[in-house]
Amino acid sequence: MQMSGHKIRTMEDFAQASGISRPTVSKYFNDPDSVRKSTRARIEEALETYDYRPNIYAMNQNRRLTKNIGIVVPYLADPFFAEIARMIENHVIAAGFRPILLSSHGSTQQEIENIDSLRTIRPAGVLMAPLGRTSDRGALESFCAEVPTILFDSYISDLGDAFVGHDNEVSTELICDYLCRSGEPPAFFEMRTPTNPNAYRRRNTYLATMEKLGNDPHLIQVEGEDWEFERIGMEGGIKVISENGLPSNTILCSNDRLAIGLLAAAYQKGLRVGHGPGCALRIAGHDNHPWSQFACPPLTTVSQNYSAIAERAVELMMDEIVSGQRPDKREEIFFEGKLVMRESA
Repeated sequence: MQMSGHKIRTMEDFAQASGISRPTVSKYFNDPDSVRKSTRARIEEALETYDYRPNIYAMNQNRRLTKNIGIVVPYLADPFFAEIARMIENHVIAAGFRPILLSSHGSTQQEIENIDSLRTIRPAGVLMAPLGRTSDRGALESFCAEVPTILFDSYISDLGDAFVGHDNEVSTELICDYLCRSGEPPAFFEMRTPTNPNAYRRRNTYLATMEKLGNDPHLIQVEGEDWEFERIGMEGGIKVISENGLPSNTILCSNDRLAIGLLAAAYQKGLRVGHGPGCALRIAGHDNHPWSQFACPPLTTVSQNYSAIAERAVELMMDEIVSGQRPDKREEIFFEGKLVMRESA
């Protein structure tokens, strides 16, 4: 049988045609008894209807591997990574595998030790958000050559079998446009040497967007290189405000955690943040960090599609495991963000 004019060849095609979730289908093929009897009956009926048969030989070969799926994040103390890791874990479990979650704690050496530890347990695959700028590129390349690896969040070109993440360019342009339409054009507040590679894309897009809109760009670069973004934002913000270094009354921060620190700096310096009479400053961020809605005032930002990124990354990993083949070409998937307007800007 055909689906939209194409023969059903992959598990993703089969899941879409049958109306059964991709993780549930994967779980069935790994162990039919692991799904409910009624679900198993639906899947088996769909197999007959669509005349689909997975590559059983490849699946049997893959079962020689462990049922472990490694998940590596750069800094688990950050609620952003805790939340996306939680979603990935749930999808991995739903597919019938065991998630092994490791944090690199912002340390290059710890990231290397994490991937070395994963080697010893022979994982079926790994989902990784690398540190980025401070990663040991050679160590990561060697690991990705040995173990099926899907990267998420931190974009590093030509590394891993695929990348799934946030479209920083489109999202940065979106919030720049909003801030310019709704008030004074923004200055861009960032760390002088960003930790995450996404920050460079956001900076470059800010510069290009301001030029396109006919506005002068202004970079406010503060010192700091670790993962304590709130402290860096607050200390850097206090210094800039004290030196009358704000070139605009609208500030777009590279990420929400820096923005939360800048909100604290504005409060300490007696500047009211928000819209309307009596407000001296507008502050916006990027990511829709889990804490951004609880800032004072709540933070205007651009959301990342956490759930879509987590689900698609796990789907790609399951496709590799079931097929027993690594892709010939690295796939890159970017999800657009959504403008979240709150009281801060």
